[in-house]
Amino acid sequence: MHRVGSAANNGNSNRPRKEKRLTYVLSDANDRKQHCAGLNCLAVLQSSASDGCNYLFTGSRDGTLKRWALGKDAATCSATFESHVDWVNDTVIAGGNTLVSCSSDTTLKTWNCLSDGTCTRTLRQHSDYVTCLAAAEKNTNWVASGGLGGEVFIWDIEAAVTPLSKSSDVMEDDCSIGINGSANPLTISSLRTVSSNNSINASTTQCHGYVPITAKGHKESVYALAMNDNGTLLVSGGTEKVLRVWDPRTGSKTMKLRGHIDNTRALLLDSTGRYCLSGSSDSMIRLWDLGQQRCVHSYAVHTDSVWALASTPTFGHVYSGGRDLSLYLTDLTTRESILLCKKEHPILQLALDDDSIWVATTDSSFHRWPAEGQNPQKVFQRGGSFLAGNLSFSRARVCLEGTAPAPVYKEPIFTIPGTPAIVQHEILNNRRDVLTKDTAGSVKLWDIIKGIVIEDYGQVSFDEKKEQLFEMVSIPSWFTLDARLGSLSVHLDTPQCFSAEMYSADLNITGKSEDDKVNLGRETLKGLLAHWMTKRRQRLGLQTPANGNALSRKDTTPRSLAHSRIEVDGNALNDSTVYPPFELSTVSPPSIITEGSQGGPWRKKITELDGIEDEKDFPWWVLDCVLNNQLPSRENTKCSFYLHPCEGSAVQILTQGKLSAPRILRTQKVINYVKEKMVLDKPIDNLNTVGTFAPGIGGQLQHSAVGDGSFRSGLKPRQKLRPSVEILCNNQVLSPDMSLATVRAYIWKKPEDLVLNYRVIQGR
Repeated sequence: MHRVGSAANNGNSNRPRKEKRLTYVLSDANDRKQHCAGLNCLAVLQSSASDGCNYLFTGSRDGTLKRWALGKDAATCSATFESHVDWVNDTVIAGGNTLVSCSSDTTLKTWNCLSDGTCTRTLRQHSDYVTCLAAAEKNTNWVASGGLGGEVFIWDIEAAVTPLSKSSDVMEDDCSIGINGSANPLTISSLRTVSSNNSINASTTQCHGYVPITAKGHKESVYALAMNDNGTLLVSGGTEKVLRVWDPRTGSKTMKLRGHIDNTRALLLDSTGRYCLSGSSDSMIRLWDLGQQRCVHSYAVHTDSVWALASTPTFGHVYSGGRDLSLYLTDLTTRESILLCKKEHPILQLALDDDSIWVATTDSSFHRWPAEGQNPQKVFQRGGSFLAGNLSFSRARVCLEGTAPAPVYKEPIFTIPGTPAIVQHEILNNRRDVLTKDTAGSVKLWDIIKGIVIEDYGQVSFDEKKEQLFEMVSIPSWFTLDARLGSLSVHLDTPQCFSAEMYSADLNITGKSEDDKVNLGRETLKGLLAHWMTKRRQRLGLQTPANGNALSRKDTTPRSLAHSRIEVDGNALNDSTVYPPFELSTVSPPSIITEGSQGGPWRKKITELDGIEDEKDFPWWVLDCVLNNQLPSRENTKCSFYLHPCEGSAVQILTQGKLSAPRILRTQKVINYVKEKMVLDKPIDNLNTVGTFAPGIGGQLQHSAVGDGSFRSGLKPRQKLRPSVEILCNNQVLSPDMSLATVRAYIWKKPEDLVLNYRVIQGR
């Protein structure tokens, strides 16, 4: 399990505050119906009707949960539950129809099992990743959660989810988040955190007073929980090599059990709470008698860490899996064990479903295997069983001797395929395309501003393809990437995301002057929020006068602009058009992950934004850009250089001082500038007091069309042929298509100001 930085802005430091980022997660065409990363958890919902449909819920490292309608030999994805912003680590069903999930984003979330995927509540109490959950079968309201912070909380889900009536509109505004996919703002529940100066953060205060029970005692991370059917007993385990037993009704600790010599990774309790099974990284399975407060049996079945356990209804047999890729069935009484199947990936969780068992692994695909859960003895009748030892090295010795048993089953009943997770990526020099490689070995080229795969190269060498796609071009880095969710997550941070510009001609934007500069960050944000803007206009149309000019007060962010210099992008004023290169796919739309001033991080498909989100949900700088056409001040958008004749050349000296031009200026513009200077009767001083091109000629250098013989400022050229000119740097002739930034990065390669030379080509 990996750790990522918190999205929150905490601390009482005098350092400049790091602004909240906006991330968008790209999805392949199949991602709506498939997971694209390993599966951490499973939960089966049995139908109460004899002819009803059973459902399987899966939680993935891609940050989503999915509901699968189960048939005899198939399963169909009927809903995707998307709200977590990091790995989903565990899920349980409470109250018959409430799905509870926990995540590395430090939250628990509740969902209606049979809904369309709308999150009904976000519970924030943990200080670190939430790794495990446990639910009481009969006392259906109780759910326990544990995490890396060493915290264990016991929740009354009904009390936590049911909102109380608000005493005022102010309270309702303070407690609603309005980002969970519902038409009505939903109340956040357990958000009581204390900042470093011991003051309560107003944006995370619990709004309806519910506080979970705390089981205090763990000093280190908690990885496993188990609760009996009545909710009167809770067992926890983690990195401390001991099991702790609690009364979940009070949070009091009743006993501590020692025996494992490594981390506890899986726990099971029988329905009565008398017996407990534990699986550990020491490769052992242990059976505990809680009445006697001791270990009564040890089972050396696996050759590596045990990460998953599932028992038959009578608690007479246990299915186990883990890091050794193997699924075993063990008779707890006779100690007889048999290898059911061998996987290609480590096993993370198991879920028994009548006479079959669902197996979740680090792969995005998952499988249903025969298990004979109603009558496990049928499996042992096939032969090939062995007697489980009671010392871990006994299994290791068997493995080394090459006498490991053959699996009973070679193939699963059926497989639900997933999308291969991205495991390698490289941003190309054009800062638009990204080359990726997935777990299947396929290499693909993505356009991150359109959110689509441009080319699928198949199983080719990643490094060789990267070399083939190399371009000698220099564009500022305006985004960062990671693939921790199995797909590309593109991170936009201010002001860096506004640092890259291109000419409209280079983006093939029609209907716009070819020399107009296009800010890649701004146009990407417009594309991401196009659906939100449409919905917002529809809402404002109902609230504003007939002329449509009046804007909601929410158009202006409450943040004081004194902390950041703001400049208006003149080319973008009143321009809400999304240009074709920035139109995102609606077939597989990306998801946004971000946060505003209240409610914490959230995630939604861009096509599911409903227009009610505002500064409480979005970072202030995103709204400034999209609604007010304002961008933060940008540094280093200019490139300083000297323009001298080539050594030994007889051509006239056109300028003595240092020049300054946009980094994206093409060499062809410099060529045009030199030509125009040469054909004038008198050289014109084109440098203003700060050493940049004066508005007349400077504008001409930057914006005039290639080969255009016209001049601005009313100047007339002499009636003679223009000379043919070459521009050189370090004695290397430059391509007219090269930008100043590219020349500086790949030809000049020095920290000093760029020096360009020009010469007339004879005989042309």
